[in-house]
Amino acid sequence: MCGIVGCVSTKKNIIPILVDGLNTLEYRGYDSAGLSYIKDGNLIINKVKGRVKDLENHISKNINANIGIAHTRWATHGKVNEINAHPHNVGNITIVHNGIIENFHKLKEKLKNKGYTFKSESDTEIAAGLLDYYYNKYQNIDKTIQKFIKKVDGSYAICLMINNDEKTIYVIKKDSPLIIGTSKHTNYIASDVPAILKYTKKYYILEDYEYGKITSDDIKIYDKEGKLIQKEIKEYQGSDLISDKGIYDHYMLKEIMEQNITIRKTINPYINNIEDLLKLPDLTKYERIDIIACGTAMHAGLVAKYLLEEYTNTKSEVFLASEYRYQNNFLNNKVLSIFISQSGETADTLAALKKVQQAKCDTLGIVNVKESSIARTLDQVLYTEAGPEIAVASTKAYTSQVALLSVLALSHAYRTKTIKEEKLIHILEEFRSITSILNPLLEDTKTYENIAKKIYEKSDVFYIGRGLDYALAMEGSLKLKEISYIHSEAYAAGELKHGTISLITKNTPVFSSATNKKINAKTISNLKEVISRGAECYLITDEDITDNSFQTIKIKKVSMFLKPLLTIIPYQLIAYYTAKLKNCDIDKPRNLAKSVTVE
Repeated sequence: MCGIVGCVSTKKNIIPILVDGLNTLEYRGYDSAGLSYIKDGNLIINKVKGRVKDLENHISKNINANIGIAHTRWATHGKVNEINAHPHNVGNITIVHNGIIENFHKLKEKLKNKGYTFKSESDTEIAAGLLDYYYNKYQNIDKTIQKFIKKVDGSYAICLMINNDEKTIYVIKKDSPLIIGTSKHTNYIASDVPAILKYTKKYYILEDYEYGKITSDDIKIYDKEGKLIQKEIKEYQGSDLISDKGIYDHYMLKEIMEQNITIRKTINPYINNIEDLLKLPDLTKYERIDIIACGTAMHAGLVAKYLLEEYTNTKSEVFLASEYRYQNNFLNNKVLSIFISQSGETADTLAALKKVQQAKCDTLGIVNVKESSIARTLDQVLYTEAGPEIAVASTKAYTSQVALLSVLALSHAYRTKTIKEEKLIHILEEFRSITSILNPLLEDTKTYENIAKKIYEKSDVFYIGRGLDYALAMEGSLKLKEISYIHSEAYAAGELKHGTISLITKNTPVFSSATNKKINAKTISNLKEVISRGAECYLITDEDITDNSFQTIKIKKVSMFLKPLLTIIPYQLIAYYTAKLKNCDIDKPRNLAKSVTVE
């Protein structure tokens, strides 16, 4: 969960390029930052605890270099400090690394026995030491890298320089993303395309167990046996992924406000008429649909599970990707596995996907980033059109996932004839009106600010719901804890009396939504139970409820296929304004990273 940038050029000063790349990739990790370059035969390393801006203040403005590598870190091995920050140098080798070297303890002991000493707690320094050991032994970089690949367990995207080589950067890749950008007299390395879009839109994608040699005018890529590979050059077709906050104080608020556009853009190809639903994959051959994802994406999967089971009578299960790969999955050719990932690089999700593919079962993905690792691995992929999501806490990517999954479920209902055509047409009309339906909720900022004022000093907040509303409570709770650092938990409303209600004390905030007429009375009854224990309650509902014992936020009465998109807006904005009152770093919450590329 780190950002890697490298550059080698005969025409350009690479220092500003490295810094630009780190700024673009800082959402991937912001515990520490560093860069290294070779100038006049001398290796220079600059690294700091903190943000990229701190690194910029640490670098002389007069530096001019033609080869360098850089890194922004999300800590996995070792405390957040300057010593553990990348780049790491051991002997002749300097590297930056994204991933985890799982057998680093064993390798460390072997290297110590060979006379090596280490300064940091980082697994990356061990990787650098192993590369140095093999380079000294073989005096050949190809043999060094090939031996490294055979000996190292875990994941790695490595960008490497040799002290006496001022012309070449070397790269090695397994399970962590790495691309090589190309332009005249300058070539680039990055862990993600946005880092280099300012300079080139042409790039190569490295696959697992491949390594490369990059000079200013040449790129050579090899397999793990050292055989030269002819790679297809990709060209990014969209606009630059770098965006600014515009009129908003934070990217998160901007991205929340964009949802009325991004949702419509995502589902637009499938909602103009009922036949458009047939553009989506046919799910009728499957007896069960498994949905595998992490975090917010998993919560989107819970919405899909409810809609598939309730309206198409199709058995569906939702799994945490981090657990899925280690359990018996009961797979067969009648099971479709759907993988959801904003970044398309989520390590746990990718690992689970590879397990399903080994079982030769069909896969479908909901992904936001084209040409990402997960997107390239899937049998079929549907892309959300959320655009770049800069804030670490997901908002518009989540609602785009929910919208696309909802339309996919609607398509399945059309094929299975489990919903009358007249009702399907009406739901499509609602989807086409999503912008005007969402706008009143997005504009009601005073309501959310006033609620935030009541809860921002609380130490505990609870979210409850039943059915689909429970899935939304989980996402609402996650948003609050992610960005405000207030402890919050989501519970199935009917479970409160089975232990959880003991945590309710006077003035404890409790949020709920009641959007299913069949069970709303049950949910409101559960609210009454916590109110009688002194809780302050807030209810999101589409029903006309006049009850002074809790505050009501009214949403429009629409189909259950759209209700999740409406219900989540107040949860998102309450979390945002609460975090703002607490002066939290909303776009870059502590300890979190946007693209989770380690298990």
